[in-house]
Amino acid sequence: MGAIAFFDVDKTLLSVNSASLWVRRELAAGNLSRLQALRAGFWVTLYHLGFARMDDVLNEAVATLKGRVEREVIEHTLAFYRADVKHTIQPAARAAIQRHKERGDLVFLLTSSSNYLSAPLADELQIDGFLANRFVVDGGRFTGLAVQPLCFGAGKVQHAQVVAEKLKIKLKECSFYTDSASDLPMLEAVGVPVAVDPDPRLRRIARRRGWAIEAWRQPVKALPSER
Repeated sequence: MGAIAFFDVDKTLLSVNSASLWVRRELAAGNLSRLQALRAGFWVTLYHLGFARMDDVLNEAVATLKGRVEREVIEHTLAFYRADVKHTIQPAARAAIQRHKERGDLVFLLTSSSNYLSAPLADELQIDGFLANRFVVDGGRFTGLAVQPLCFGAGKVQHAQVVAEKLKIKLKECSFYTDSASDLPMLEAVGVPVAVDPDPRLRRIARRRGWAIEAWRQPVKALPSER
């Protein structure tokens, strides 16, 4: 067995942010009011501006599920994946996954998205598993609470460490691909950190630390880290 290659999802494996797509879809379908959509956008904007913790954003989103039937959400999310998400998987992401498979590495998603979206994505990519946010269900309905720790920031390291220890693999032998500086704890935990079309802050950090920077929105054959 090789090491583990962990991949972030939004704006890394996917060319888009799936949460934004979800809000637009729900608004168009009438499942969200314009006020709820604006509120969701408000939370995300505050987070990106540094005025809100992602923990707050995620917990706020999960709270809106309280009382809903889990089976309905599973079916709804699968329809969303097929219609709006599947075609946004980046060709360069598929190529990177294939390279790791050929080396004998295991491949896992490591994402703040839900397990309901991660499951069909992992099946599509034929990878070994996924680590994602999960929600508390009681009697087939959501309680409005998320399973802790959240799979975000330092929480991603905790989730990855559990899997690595079970497989008797050290995180320093592993790699992690992401676009976001919010994933700095995980990037620092692995031996091969890779910034994929990074946000401005991560780009500065990656350049300063000599981390690989890859442009997946360009042709696969021109990956900077392979030159």
